[in-house]
Amino acid sequence: MRLDKIYTKTGDRGKTSLVTGERVAKSALRIEGFGTADELNSVIGLMRSWAGASNHEAIRSEAEFSLKQVQNDLFDIGAILACAAGRAKEVMPEFAVERIAFLEERIDRYQESLEELNSFVLPGGSMLNAYAHLARTVCRRGERVLWRLNEQESVEEPILTYINRLSDYLFVFSRWVLRVEGLPEFLWHPGGKPPVG
Repeated sequence: MRLDKIYTKTGDRGKTSLVTGERVAKSALRIEGFGTADELNSVIGLMRSWAGASNHEAIRSEAEFSLKQVQNDLFDIGAILACAAGRAKEVMPEFAVERIAFLEERIDRYQESLEELNSFVLPGGSMLNAYAHLARTVCRRGERVLWRLNEQESVEEPILTYINRLSDYLFVFSRWVLRVEGLPEFLWHPGGKPPVG
């Protein structure tokens, strides 16, 4: 794929082209769907960059193995969503259910070293943890967009499942990072002040 010209002037009036050629409003849910996948990919890029500078080899290697794969998966999802409903197979391979299994395997692996939660956690504790929570919330928003789109046009079921599982992955990854870093989790204390220290 070649990207020779960055500006085309064809989107100046509020419409844009899908990969399959159809012109649609930039406010369309399909555009919001792949735009949110792009936004999420960017936040995960922040995570990956921060992880790459970590003092912990486990975090550096895990980020390069898992987050790099997730970024590629999200680009695949964005490309599929950038096609008119039912036409993605003309230009893109089908999104593989094996990508969901990959996330579930990583979740299970992280969980093995984590303590059971008795409270909700608050984002923070480290920069990488905070970025993971930011990615999780963008992912949840993206999932809501895709379900709204699915009410109008069909969205491939593996994509809907993957995005749901990805938010779970990002949550567990955020906890695993703090364990590797040897830092405490910030816990929610409903109705009262958090304990000092």
